[in-house]
Amino acid sequence: MKAKFKKLVEQNRWLRYVPNSLTLCNSLCGFAAILYTLRAYEGRDLDIGIFAISAWVILCAMVFDALDGFAARIFNAASMHGVQMDSLADMVTFGVAPATLVAIFAHKLRGTLLPNQELVIYLLCSVYLGGAALRLATYNVYAIQGKKEPSGYFSGLPSPGAAAAVCSLVMVAESERIPEMQLALWMPIYAAVLGILMVSPFRYFHFARWVQSAFRNRKRLVILFALVTAVILFRTAAFAALITLYVIGNPIYDIFRRIREKKTLQS
Repeated sequence: MKAKFKKLVEQNRWLRYVPNSLTLCNSLCGFAAILYTLRAYEGRDLDIGIFAISAWVILCAMVFDALDGFAARIFNAASMHGVQMDSLADMVTFGVAPATLVAIFAHKLRGTLLPNQELVIYLLCSVYLGGAALRLATYNVYAIQGKKEPSGYFSGLPSPGAAAAVCSLVMVAESERIPEMQLALWMPIYAAVLGILMVSPFRYFHFARWVQSAFRNRKRLVILFALVTAVILFRTAAFAALITLYVIGNPIYDIFRRIREKKTLQS
């Protein structure tokens, strides 16, 4: 079966363009999210539904981001060109788009914010954007030098995870009707924290690989089933809670792991 599939791929060269096409769809989703976010300026009142739709578009881009790597392995089409293109697409979708979403949301409240407060918000959004750029640049350098991150882990918060954290906050605000002023004050700060975590040395486990391994591990399969059930029952609230747990829980676990390893070496 594998031999037939390999022969089919060799005969049909067009299949090798599938991974890059999926990566292009990822970047187009990011561009669409930015354009749709700009529609917030069309009305005088703040319509958080616009930002929620942009958040959903960014989340859809994550599907393409996951599929392009999968397709590259299946069609044996992995290349340095694909790696560079993937990072550029991620910069648009998981770097620029979420930062734009947060910045424009804050700017729509300019009638209730002082100019200095707006400047601080934009600077906080810049921290997020800079963190995403530095992380993706480091990933590219590792790819060029042939270095690999620890198996099953990322060094620092992955940019899709940071974007998911921003999007989940917007989605919860839209569904739970969180006061707009509270969201405008806390979301830029949260975005800046995410930017710092992206360039931090904390280890984050590879969620996609963990999901794949869950089908070979009964305990993990039960946990995965519980997570999916929680998202189905509680929807955006559960999704936001899980993302927040991933963002905050991994650094806490990593700190305790390092303390435990240090005590072991000293003893």
